[in-house]
Amino acid sequence: MLLRRKIALAVCATAITAPVLSSCGFNYATDQPYDPAAGTNNRDARVDVLAAVVVAGQDDRGTLVAGLANNDDEPISLTSVVGEGLTAEFDPIEVPASGYVNLADEEVHVEGSFAAGDVLKLSLDLDNGESVALEVPVVTNCDEFAGFDTSTGEGAESEDPAYSCEYAEHEGGH
Repeated sequence: MLLRRKIALAVCATAITAPVLSSCGFNYATDQPYDPAAGTNNRDARVDVLAAVVVAGQDDRGTLVAGLANNDDEPISLTSVVGEGLTAEFDPIEVPASGYVNLADEEVHVEGSFAAGDVLKLSLDLDNGESVALEVPVVTNCDEFAGFDTSTGEGAESEDPAYSCEYAEHEGGH
């Protein structure tokens, strides 16, 4: 009889503590959106701006690269990109209804006072009246971003970019 009571208590204790010890709860990290990319995301408007970066081969000019995903059932166009001391000239870019546009294919060139490593406060204006505010990092035209900066125009192959993509030789014992 005493053995049955001990077994019953052990089973009850296990049943009560199992949920606590198994880390059950809400807001799992695996349930949260996680984008391990260098770019910035904003999903607050009808058009999601995904993985936005300015790819620069030299100081003061670069190319805005991002994905635009239209969540609306009507086409929406990106009409301007503005930031303090920055200019970006391009024709309006239409994002089809429930569609996607990669700005890497659209050559949205940004000019102003910035360098690789800076973070630019940009506003992407849409023709539906919405504006998407982003803090966009400036990355070099190297590695996974190689070839995305088209802001140097014709003859870019012959120009020496300000940013070298070569790694410095490591010196020391590590």
